[in-house]
Amino acid sequence: MISTRLVVIRHGETAWNASTRIQGHTDIPLNDHGHRQAQLLAQALVDAEPLDAVYSSDLQRAHATALAVAQATGALLRTHVGLRERAFGEFEGRSFDHIEAELPQAAQLWRTRVPDWSPPGGGESLLVLQQRVLTTLDELAQQHLGQHIALVAHGGVLDILYRAATQQSLQAPRSWQLGNATINRLLWTPQSLTLVGWGDDAHLQGLVRDEL
Repeated sequence: MISTRLVVIRHGETAWNASTRIQGHTDIPLNDHGHRQAQLLAQALVDAEPLDAVYSSDLQRAHATALAVAQATGALLRTHVGLRERAFGEFEGRSFDHIEAELPQAAQLWRTRVPDWSPPGGGESLLVLQQRVLTTLDELAQQHLGQHIALVAHGGVLDILYRAATQQSLQAPRSWQLGNATINRLLWTPQSLTLVGWGDDAHLQGLVRDEL
């Protein structure tokens, strides 16, 4: 069977992760904790199977994480805007609590995961995000048939990939982890996406967060 093996990774921690502020397309750097996570991740992937390529979101929190992986493994690093986090419009920069207090109707639509609803101020709907992420996945995986590649992205992107691999709807309650710098494995074929392993955080020595 023609396939592409994938390691999909959420970027390391940022200050906004730690304070539960929505990042979206806002370009927030890794904090010290996140840089440490990226180094531990990179070492874990050096000790695993070789990577043929690393692709990253163009946002710096993902790119810095991917750069650590690429430098450690020797794999070529490329960026792809299709791996960006969901755009959250006016939600960006606000904490979960502030959104619920200041925009309660919008917060309810967000919490219930209405597929065609977009956050005010230019945000993306889940349907738009899903189409972007899965189109990007197909494009990149098709270029690396028979190979092993890493995709370094964001929590919203990984959530879409997990749902696709496990055939869960956009509105299904999330019971899976989306931890910073954890290792998640998928298998892509032109006909399917399969979950191989998820949420491996053994390399992080307890330095993991999942605030989504």
